[in-house]
Amino acid sequence: MNLVSIPANPAPADGVVGVLKTPDGVALRFARWPPPPGRKGTVCLFQDRAEFIEKYFEVVRDLRARGFAVVTLDWRGQGLSQRLTRNPHKGHVRRFADYLTDLETFMKDVVLPDCPPPLFALGQGMGATVLIQSAGRGHRWFDRSVLSAPMIGLGQSSLLGAGPAIARALKLLGFGRLYVPGGGPTPSAAAPFAGNVMTSDPVRYARTAAILEAEPALGVGAPTIGWVSAAFRTMAALQQPSYAARLRQPMLLLAAANDHLMSLAAIEDFTWNLRAGSHLIVPGAMHELLMEQDQYRQLFWAAFEAFVPGTPLFS
Repeated sequence: MNLVSIPANPAPADGVVGVLKTPDGVALRFARWPPPPGRKGTVCLFQDRAEFIEKYFEVVRDLRARGFAVVTLDWRGQGLSQRLTRNPHKGHVRRFADYLTDLETFMKDVVLPDCPPPLFALGQGMGATVLIQSAGRGHRWFDRSVLSAPMIGLGQSSLLGAGPAIARALKLLGFGRLYVPGGGPTPSAAAPFAGNVMTSDPVRYARTAAILEAEPALGVGAPTIGWVSAAFRTMAALQQPSYAARLRQPMLLLAAANDHLMSLAAIEDFTWNLRAGSHLIVPGAMHELLMEQDQYRQLFWAAFEAFVPGTPLFS
């Protein structure tokens, strides 16, 4: 299984691509890149819902330029990992604990055997939420975690499209594998740039669309009712003050001031209850901080470098 490389988004050099299988039989695609000569440490990169490895090639280069090895995967049901419904366009999962199975398998089969320590985590959106859940289960794989726009609560313009009670009721009635009301098979990145809620950068937005045009199999459409129901249950758990208070993983939460998908208040409340964490709001940025304009990405990387040992600031 190869990486999709196009002129507008060439694959970083020296990457190794493979497939691993989870204990419940799901095939996951992963990729890893070695660190620059003479440097140590690995950043494990975890994507948002409906994303894929190729979207983060620029981020891989950014991290390697800062001296890190990089390793990442496609979550089950997205990218070129195994899909979970007959319709490959549906973003589906039965429960968010399945993503924890992906994470644990990835760590044990790929990261711990093959990637130089110390280990750091970088998660976006849903990926950041899975990292929080993993820490909540007592895993201490990472020295520090940087969480970008974590899914802890929803903003005013959420794309999930249903309330918790409605989503749960529809799932119990057997509609869990249907698209969320109003959803369909078209990936959000294939929609016109104007009016999007992900990024204010038209070039990076167009780059993602070009990747999907080159390899449509990477794309995922709207989530299913089952995915939404699982997401609501997970967010409800994370919003309990006792959840954050029992975590021992040092975390930096980064929120975007113009994020209409995630709740800034929920991120702030979660951070206040952390024993070893802090948060920063990036003014002007939208949900996908790492796909934003350079002025916002520079703020993100400045915060990253101040928090993660091994970056040039600490050399």
